[in-house]
Amino acid sequence: MCSRGRPRPRLRRSPQCDGLALGISRAYPYNEVMASHVPSAIAGQKYISLTTFRKTGVGVPTPVWFGEDDGKLYVMTRSDMGKSKRIRNNPQVKVAPSNIRGKVTGPEFPATARILPPEEHKHAREAINRKYWMARIPLIWSRTDTYFEITFG
Repeated sequence: MCSRGRPRPRLRRSPQCDGLALGISRAYPYNEVMASHVPSAIAGQKYISLTTFRKTGVGVPTPVWFGEDDGKLYVMTRSDMGKSKRIRNNPQVKVAPSNIRGKVTGPEFPATARILPPEEHKHAREAINRKYWMARIPLIWSRTDTYFEITFG
């Protein structure tokens, strides 16, 4: 049981693996055992530090919410924010688990970010909404108009 008295969701396990061999933690029951390209240090975290790079090559870390689906991460933002401008210029990013303040709590991984076209926004938004209940409040996020897809490897 979780702290609110509701039963915790169970892990789905494949018959070939116990799940822990893949780096899936029982502390995060919403992780599923599946072939994923998201590093295990990032899967199931609440926040990531997304480091984008200026034209001069200087990295700018930003703590962000993210959704996970099909081995990819999805991030929402506004088109006039600095990270959007930096990703338009250079899609190479670094991703690391972090706390809400942006303090990195694990290893950093190189990745590639892609700005999604409007027809793919719904899928990215659904991935984020599944993870964060506050993302479902429309008035707070009404100005969000840009989504990134982050892939590793």
